[in-house]
Formats: sequence, structure tokens, C-alpha cells
Amino acid sequence: MLAKLGSKDRKLGSLAARRRKRVRLLLSTGLVLVVGAGAAVFAGQRFDGDSSADAATTTMPEPPPILPDPKVAPVPADAPVPNPAALAAALGAALADPGLGNFTGAVSDAATGTVLWSQRPEVPMTPASTTKIATATAALLALPPEHRVATRVVQGAVPGQIVLIGGGDPTLTAQPAGQPGFYPGAPRVEDLAAQIRGAGAPVDSIVVDTSAFAGPTMAQGWFPADIGAGYIAPIESLMLDGGRLNPIEDESPRTATASLDTGRALAAALGVDPAKVTPGIAPPGAAPLASVESAALRDRLGQMMGHSDNVLAEAIGREIAIAVGTEPSFAGAVTAIGQTLDSAGIDTNGMTLHDASGLSVDNRIPARLLDQALTDAAGDADQRLRPMLDYLPVAGATGTLSDRYASGDRRGAGWVRAKTGTLSNASALVGYVTDVDNRVLTFALMSNDRPPEVSRPALDAIASTLRSCGCL
Repeated sequence: MLAKLGSKDRKLGSLAARRRKRVRLLLSTGLVLVVGAGAAVFAGQRFDGDSSADAATTTMPEPPPILPDPKVAPVPADAPVPNPAALAAALGAALADPGLGNFTGAVSDAATGTVLWSQRPEVPMTPASTTKIATATAALLALPPEHRVATRVVQGAVPGQIVLIGGGDPTLTAQPAGQPGFYPGAPRVEDLAAQIRGAGAPVDSIVVDTSAFAGPTMAQGWFPADIGAGYIAPIESLMLDGGRLNPIEDESPRTATASLDTGRALAAALGVDPAKVTPGIAPPGAAPLASVESAALRDRLGQMMGHSDNVLAEAIGREIAIAVGTEPSFAGAVTAIGQTLDSAGIDTNGMTLHDASGLSVDNRIPARLLDQALTDAAGDADQRLRPMLDYLPVAGATGTLSDRYASGDRRGAGWVRAKTGTLSNASALVGYVTDVDNRVLTFALMSNDRPPEVSRPALDAIASTLRSCGCL
């Protein structure tokens, strides 16, 4: 059985390294950025160093202004497609790296969907966090980009009792106004408390209602040690900052009692004894007292992909389940993801999921499926998928790719955009790149049975080769 490398798609380097100020390189599919010398040149009055008398008697015409010209333009429609045989030859050295271990992959032309190169693309592999490609694809197809999740408070069954109802938003924060929580744009417990006080409702006890989610709180293929390690929390419909004990630290240890912790945070804001926070169910037809909403789905998907956030992925999986009409549980979420992909014409043969995040060591996805999802997003198959391209980290610059391509072979830096996936014996890289001839290529590269310290550089070398190879 696979064990986890800290059981999350972990980034290289320390937290301090991740906090270093970085240059953000922005690359959108279909766009090529060329910044020439003198891109910020300003023209004005000419000064020759003449005497004031000469200057007064000599009239010099003012030169025309020189304007910045960053030369941002779409890739040309007639950019040449790599020759499959030439591409295979160029990839030969990178593919021979033993660090790839049990390897599968596919490379396609984004504009046409034509597969240009593949190696056992139908073989189901452990995808790790590239599972989030499937989750994001299904979310963009099943839900509107403005979709939000509410956390509500209603009157309880007895006087002085209120019920805090979790709708499935793990981004709620108890941080005071002006202090950040982990998720930008997240709602605050403080706002719920202010609304309750404004309603004039007396409060001496709080019930927390997590009935919006069903089934177990831990998935098949997860390990309890991952909670304290900071990579997951038991999935409940009510939690603070994704269950983090330190609300502003990505890999902070998580709580095993997320919903009760949230109720106690509301109790503290209202001056209620935290011992009077208990689990329960809201009475039917209870009068509403307060409500806050999550950020829009489009923003939460970006956070999920950039940070490879497992808790957020599981919550979004349940949003998909509710939209499709399946049970809001692990089983219902993966069923909904599969049904949504199938309905969009994405071949799900070989896909076996036990979660929406990729943390489960028992997940399996073929490279062919993940490459097709990226090709559909980068091509014209479904415009609803196009935002996913902007959610992907940029090589050497952002998210889980910020510390990759930053030294050594930097050919892919700023050009490769991809979702990473890492467990202790599984690594994957799924994304797209514009090659030197301005053709957009998608790729899904999956390595099993090798530790990430050897497999990830090998995967990066393949993606860099795609960038530098015109292969005509």
C-alpha cells in the first residue's frame, strides 16, 4: 500500500521559503508575452546642455512619444503542430530516466484534440492530487461560477437556544475583522454574531447542525495521522479555515472536532459558555437569525488548485453531488464527478475514486482522462472549462510549482502551467504549455513506484522538453 509523503501534494522547501517574495509570471493559454527592451520608455522635452541664451533662441521640435509595447498577442491559428515522430524522438532522453518508475502519459494538441504522443495512457494510475483536475472539471460543468455556500443560524427548540447550521463551507473563519483567515474573501463568525445581536435574540446555548453532509468523515485510503500532520480534517459541513488549528498556516495541524470548534468560536463571540455547545439538528421551520456566504465557486476553485487544498476539494465535491442529486458524501461526490464527466463526453473508463481531493492511496485515473480534460479546457470543446487553465500553478512562480523549475533546467519556467500530485510513491503533472513554435500542447504525466525526490524532476524534464521542442 502506498504511504503518503506528509499525505498532501506537498511543496518543496520550508514554509519560510514559500513566503519569500516571488516574481509572478502570468501565462494564459493562447497568449504569448514578449517584453522588449525599452518597454517603459518615456519621451519629453529635449535638453541638450546648451546655454540658456541658445535655448531661448533655438526651437526644437518635440519628438513623438514612445509608448510601451508589450506585444501581447494570441498564438497564431496556423502555428505548426509538432510532428509525432519528431516529438517522440525529442522526448526519448527524458523518458529514459529511471526516476520515472512505472510511467504513463499523453501529450495532445490543444486546438484539435489530436494525441501527439502517448505511453500506456489507458492504464489506471495513482493520481494523487491531480484528482483535483477531475473535481474542478466536474464543478465547472455542474455549477455556476457564482455558486456560493451559506452558513446559517436559526432559533433553537427552546428559549435561549440557537442552532448553527453548516452548509458545507470550510472557509468560514473566526479571525477578527482586519485579520486574514486562510481563504481570501471568506465569511466570518464575527458577522454571524453581529447579526444575532442585531436580531435581539437571547442566547445561552448553541447547537451545531452538520446534517448537510452524510456518510463517514474520513475516506477509504486516508490515514488518521494526516489530521495532525496538517493535510486533512474529518469532513464535516461546518468548520473554520479548513479545520486548521493555526488559521493562516497552510500545513497547520488540523482539528478532529471541526464543527464543535466552530460552535465554540461563535459562543466566544456571543459571550456564551463554550460548554453549552452541543451537536444536534435544527427544528423544522425555525426562524432565521443570521447568515453568511462563501466566496464564489470560481474563487474557491482557484484556491483549491493553487494550494492543492484537500478539505476544500472535498467540500466542492459535495457541492457537485448536491447539484447532480446524489448523496453529499464521499460516495455521492465521486459518483457525481463521474456522471458529470461522462455527460460531457470525457471517457471515465478506468477511473476509480474514493475522494475528490486525491489524498486516497486507492484512487486510480488513466492519463488519457486527465489529458482529455485539459484538452477540452484549452480547446473549443466547452468554454465553461476555460477558467481551469488560469487555476493551474505557473512553473517557477506560483502555488505548488513555485519551487520547481526555479533552478537548474529552467526551460519550462513561466511557460508550464500544471496541477501537481504527490504521495510517497506517486507523482503526477497535468497541464499545458506553449511550445517554441507557439502551439499549445496539453499533457498528463504520471509516475508510480518511485519517491517524489526522483520522480518529480523527471516529470519536470519531460514538460520542459515539450516547451523547447518545435519538433517539426
